[in-house]
Amino acid sequence: MPRYGMLIDTKKCVGCYACTVACQMQNGLAPENTFIRYEEQEEGTYPDVNWKMVPIQCQHCENAPCATVCPTKARSTRADGVVLVEEKKCIGCKYCIAVCPYQANTVDGKKGIVEKCRFCIELVENGGKPACVGTCLTNARIFGDLDNPKSMISLEIIKRKAVSLRPDLETKPKIYYVL
Repeated sequence: MPRYGMLIDTKKCVGCYACTVACQMQNGLAPENTFIRYEEQEEGTYPDVNWKMVPIQCQHCENAPCATVCPTKARSTRADGVVLVEEKKCIGCKYCIAVCPYQANTVDGKKGIVEKCRFCIELVENGGKPACVGTCLTNARIFGDLDNPKSMISLEIIKRKAVSLRPDLETKPKIYYVL
């Protein structure tokens, strides 16, 4: 059984928002809703200042706080590590929003539920990859099996010295970043 994860290389991301649009289209999201948000980061001091975009989405944490606090158990982690929301069980209480340190949830006003990235699991189960990965113009995203040491994602995490966001929180996210 694979354990899915993603690597995002912020040195390659140009902030074109192609991943966001592909995600919105794949998931039928309204223009005001998105599963991917961007943080702009500046490094250095004038005149040597660098700027980068950091795309942030659900981190599919092994210790997912959102799943722990959900009163209806609408959130769960599959054996492959993907954290999903069962729409029929979600009551829209927003506890998951309150505890997510990555601010990775969005409220669907029409359905009255809280949604988030699903790693486009319906595409992955059919041999594809998440829409954001497939549409990335600069190949800043890599998706694959974190438990396979020979997979591209595993090799690139080591090669590029990728790290997770906020390891101090011990949520054990499955998205790694080249910062």
